[in-house]
Amino acid sequence: MPFFRIIQPDRLLAPYVRHYWILQDEACESVSERTLPTGCIQWVFHRGNRLLSLKENRLQPTSFICGQSRDFTDVLSTGSIDMIAVVFQPYAAGAVLKMPLHLFHGQNVSTEDLEDHEWAVLSQRIADASHSLACIQWIEKFLISRLAVGGEYNLPRVRAVLQQVNCLPDVSLARLADTACVTPRQLNRIFMEYIGSSPKEFMRIVRLQRALFLMQQTPGIPFAQLAYACGFSDQSHMIREFRQFSGYTPGEYLQVCAPYSDYFSFL
Repeated sequence: MPFFRIIQPDRLLAPYVRHYWILQDEACESVSERTLPTGCIQWVFHRGNRLLSLKENRLQPTSFICGQSRDFTDVLSTGSIDMIAVVFQPYAAGAVLKMPLHLFHGQNVSTEDLEDHEWAVLSQRIADASHSLACIQWIEKFLISRLAVGGEYNLPRVRAVLQQVNCLPDVSLARLADTACVTPRQLNRIFMEYIGSSPKEFMRIVRLQRALFLMQQTPGIPFAQLAYACGFSDQSHMIREFRQFSGYTPGEYLQVCAPYSDYFSFL
């Protein structure tokens, strides 16, 4: 039977890490799963068999950074699963990676490709650890050590912008730029560096996640009401966006999945 657990980060890491999750499953039969854009960059470790990405027709790396994505991904298990993931706050992965996050956009980048000895050492410790909680301890030590090097002066303004995105479904880019005290062009550059996508694309992902959250919290909500509450121009707009990001219309999605928002469920 699958085992899934959410673990909260150390208080020093809470501004940067939303949570960790652990997934274990000894099932021998292959299981497919569709993942949607969540708005949060993740750092994933495979301690068991790796998942097969059906779109790329190749196995995921043993340890990789999952960048912001613009569409859904189908994965297939290839044996027993033992996974650990770090889910970063939407604005915070760059504080650890120390490089612009747009470089990871739409990709699963192996930590081996980062050519950083510290990442390689940690990956080996995760592989050798006797249990998952020991892995979390090693990960937290690594993250704290990385955050101690240098500051990120743009983080407060990015956090302020995201608070508005989270609270105001139809907030304009001009208002977000005013909140950050920058021009729209500068805001775009900051988003690409700190979040890994443009403001427009990120807000589209948040709209999708908001729709999932309302469907999760209010079963049976009329789609016209859902579209209005999430900031879509109309119901047709919502259906188009839903299909692009999930491969389904909202009605089709409800037939195959229980709605759940990875973004708003952990605010």
